[in-house]
Amino acid sequence: MFSTMQDYPLTVRTIFEHGERVYADSEVVTFDGVGARRASFAQVAQRARALAAALIRLGIQPGERVGTFCWNCQEHLEAYFAVPGIGAVLHTLNLRLFPEQITYIINHAEDCAIIVDASLIPLLAPILPKLTTVRHFIVIGDSSAFPAQAHCYEELLARENPDFALPEVEERSAAAMCYTSGTTGNPKGVVYSHRSICLHSMAVVSPSSFGLSALDRALVIPSMFHANAWGIPHAGWWVGTDLIFPGRFAQAEPLSRLIAMEKPTFSGAVPTIWNDLIRHVEQHPVDLSSFRLCISGGSAVPRSLIERMEKRGVRLVQIWGMTETGPLAALSHPPFGYASGSEEDIDWRTKTGRVLHGIDLRIVDGEQVLPWDGEAIGEIEVRGPWVTGSYYKDDAPEKFHDGWLRTGDVGTVDAHGYIQITDRAKDVIKSGGEWVSSVELENHLMGHPDVIEAAVIAVPDERWDERPLACVVLKEGTTTTLQTLRLFLAERVVRWWLPERWAIIAEVPKTSVGKFDKKVLRQRFAEGGLAVVVVVK
Repeated sequence: MFSTMQDYPLTVRTIFEHGERVYADSEVVTFDGVGARRASFAQVAQRARALAAALIRLGIQPGERVGTFCWNCQEHLEAYFAVPGIGAVLHTLNLRLFPEQITYIINHAEDCAIIVDASLIPLLAPILPKLTTVRHFIVIGDSSAFPAQAHCYEELLARENPDFALPEVEERSAAAMCYTSGTTGNPKGVVYSHRSICLHSMAVVSPSSFGLSALDRALVIPSMFHANAWGIPHAGWWVGTDLIFPGRFAQAEPLSRLIAMEKPTFSGAVPTIWNDLIRHVEQHPVDLSSFRLCISGGSAVPRSLIERMEKRGVRLVQIWGMTETGPLAALSHPPFGYASGSEEDIDWRTKTGRVLHGIDLRIVDGEQVLPWDGEAIGEIEVRGPWVTGSYYKDDAPEKFHDGWLRTGDVGTVDAHGYIQITDRAKDVIKSGGEWVSSVELENHLMGHPDVIEAAVIAVPDERWDERPLACVVLKEGTTTTLQTLRLFLAERVVRWWLPERWAIIAEVPKTSVGKFDKKVLRQRFAEGGLAVVVVVK
């Protein structure tokens, strides 16, 4: 047995130096709400090298964790390369978590330094006395308001060599880490190796995935503090894609101005952001024609959202994955032969996604592996070179099964690898011994023109054990009734799926990364906090 191939390391440095040299003129744009700061890849690379040198001067050692408490911006991108570039581990901190969760995550990861945006000092300051391992704070912007000794980001960079040579690191060593949102129990740390980031980036730029190239301008809406912003910064840098960061202005109105100003060709976001944006655009027309592709993930994408985006000339494709899968695992690109925008084309795009090359997937019921026939329903398990095999300092044996990651998603897979998730394992509704898909009910409800959001949960029932409770957010001023919504559903699902219990709510609760948080609704129901109405006709 022999090999004639070169043993070339797959590291974040590999990505960084290729983008720096080959695509030196590509652009990084950071929006400030009115205008934008601009820098070439060559300029950003010099600053990233200076940051790497500064971190070493501060005594940061290989393997130590450096936290970032930042928006999507140029400086955060510089940290994406500088921290793993010296062999340390980039720990992106979710700034939307509760203070107790942020404290737990920083201490559990044993972060030795934190890079924080000055605008976020009020969020970090109250927990400073509880942070037991942090030796250095580095402030982007005005550091005078920081309540402890801190370094000024720009002053640190100004002292260092912008041509600093990054050291060699091992491709299987840790490059970055992100904690799950902790919907049950404490958040769990997922560690990404240099190799896994490179392989994931290769998958992201492929034509069967995002298809990013130097011809693209990517609007990076997914938070850089969560799952590496879906891999867009690493992949985009590698192939010379212009990277457009919205800073803290990821709301519909400023995003629409940024789109009009920068003409991005690609973007991604959770459905709630796309819903908000398209509602705004429908009322305040904005030209979205620059987009060749947009993606949406984090929760099921309603068909109505895909159709509304299509009317504005935007092709929206659903993706599926999780923090533990790098995060991309599947995309709903239709198979060959369907006209763009046709009913059949949109049918395919409403599916959860087709399993991505590099990901091995199966569905199981207990110990039984089920067929890919589009009918058998089981829990989805995955494995692959960018799928986590364990959590940081947490065995969590219940999350793994014979070397496979248990995703907690329940659904079917057809013969061509298209996944259709029907529920999360913790959200399933079993009524009279039969499964009811809360995801399908939600998608149909959000297809009604007067429904902004909808979430369906299981509630106890004396006769059927469980029944669905539909919680809906209605458009302001609408005259649509709950009975009308039930009749709307009756034309789309089997009769025994129809909810008898309904509640009108102001907003569906969401997790820190924009997913529907049904556990909050279940708790409200248990505590009598939902005004439930019975509708049976």
